Amino acid sequence: MLSRLSRPKALALCALPFVALLATAGLAPLPFAVAQPGATADVLGENNGDPVITISGAPTREPSGELRMTTILATGPDARIDFGDVLDGWFRTDRAVMPRDAVYPSGDTTKEIQQHNISEMRKSQDAAVTAALGYLGDRAKDVKVELELADVGGPSAGLLFALGIVDKLDGDGTGGDLTGGRSIAGTGTITEDGRVGAVGGVSLKTQAARRDGATVFLVPEAECAEAKGELPDGLRLIPVRTLTGTVDALRALETGDAVPSC
Repeated sequence: MLSRLSRPKALALCALPFVALLATAGLAPLPFAVAQPGATADVLGENNGDPVITISGAPTREPSGELRMTTILATGPDARIDFGDVLDGWFRTDRAVMPRDAVYPSGDTTKEIQQHNISEMRKSQDAAVTAALGYLGDRAKDVKVELELADVGGPSAGLLFALGIVDKLDGDGTGGDLTGGRSIAGTGTITEDGRVGAVGGVSLKTQAARRDGATVFLVPEAECAEAKGELPDGLRLIPVRTLTGTVDALRALETGDAVPSC
């Protein structure tokens, strides 16, 4: 019985189940995914030799700046994530540990997830075109837009696609570039009526943006706190809620007027 054991022996005996639990946790796969900063792509430029944005039916501009959409790179749905991976991710600023279900729909295969992400990207592109042309109104009559960005899935590039269309057709509205010649990055979904929605992995996307030369990052307003948490030096955050508000903020950035901040 425990009452007959010396204190050191009793403590050792009590520790055995805890040690066994840690050992089991260290070996067992856990329901998490580990993410890190992914690639960025300039929607005003080319991807695999083809323009990301192709416009017909109206004269277009050749902007001098960049509008970089950002991504995260996550372990696959079938990856084995153990306690050591999770612990490492929690203590690193260039990694994030997320519930697997938050990254991938539960129970889906890799192929199904890829198909889902491609579908979400196409829906996002359609919404971006509608939002941009709706914002431009009569300036976008008879315009046809095609978007092509290989090897990227999901809806989080919607805002950047819409801004790219506006920049190529109208710039800042006064003859200049919407970017002011800067390298501007960002993230955010968009609806057909121009509302910007939140996405995941914002703190990792800011790191990807700064790594690839961006000095300004457009962040959905609801995710300001997360973006500020690990903000790289030299990167300015601008919170956004709508396409119109985003365009106004970029114009203000160029003219020196007040710009929203997190």
